[in-house]
Amino acid sequence: MQSLRRRRLDFAPWAFLALPLAMYLVWVIVPIFESFAFAFTKRDSIIYGAVWVGLDNFKRLLGDGQFWLAIKNNFAWLLFFVLIPVPLGLLVAMLFNSGYKGDKLFKTLFYLPMTLSFTIIGTIWMWIYNPDFGALNTFLRSLGLGDIAVQWLGDRRYMTGALIAVGIWRQVPYVMILYLAGLQGVPPELVEASLIDGANAWQRFRRVILPLLMPATVVAVTISVIDSLRAFDIVYVMTNTKARAAEVLASYMYSSSFAFSDYGYGSAIAVVQFLITLVFILVYVNDVLKKEDAR
Repeated sequence: MQSLRRRRLDFAPWAFLALPLAMYLVWVIVPIFESFAFAFTKRDSIIYGAVWVGLDNFKRLLGDGQFWLAIKNNFAWLLFFVLIPVPLGLLVAMLFNSGYKGDKLFKTLFYLPMTLSFTIIGTIWMWIYNPDFGALNTFLRSLGLGDIAVQWLGDRRYMTGALIAVGIWRQVPYVMILYLAGLQGVPPELVEASLIDGANAWQRFRRVILPLLMPATVVAVTISVIDSLRAFDIVYVMTNTKARAAEVLASYMYSSSFAFSDYGYGSAIAVVQFLITLVFILVYVNDVLKKEDAR
């Protein structure tokens, strides 16, 4: 009787997880495998089937200038997503963690961009970037810098940078939250001990706080890298994938599949993007497992 009751208790968690696991299987796992299968076919239509072409789609990628441009743009996203949001998020977290009157209000206001949908963010920044009456160019002209007031979303030289700036604006608050959580785990007695030993503010930060924030830094860098590699929403909302100069892997996959109905080629792009992202995920997981073993 007790063994039967124990079996029922062991089965209960799986009963609650059955529906979400089934949905995850149908909407995530199955499409991943289907994308891998589609990548080796020529599919001009989902309805009328496919023709097996082997590695032809991947060979085509090697000679596709637009694909390499998307890789280049994704690398720019990755570079700036690590170099700017991570240190800036840490700086803001340190300022907010110092404790002062009204800090909760400022934290909430600073985190506000993370609560907005990409549609709203894109609409706001399209108005800011408007070449005629946008806030950015109006501000530059008021400073006598009219020569710098350009068409930020209409000139291929500035388009990618303008989109990355929007992504960074949204990413910094997220990194800030990660570091604020990490700062809660810094033992105050260590900071007090360094203060007694005569360490100045920079020495306390560099030799005590920063090493203890290394786990948060690893998470912040990894998430920023992954977010940069899967950048799509900002590009789609602000250019509607028509600005080929600003295309990234995700938007190129989308336009190839749904604008040009080349589903096999779009799936090959998705596979390449998945494998690149997987490398960074495995590096992060390996780092976590090493730390767990060390404990």
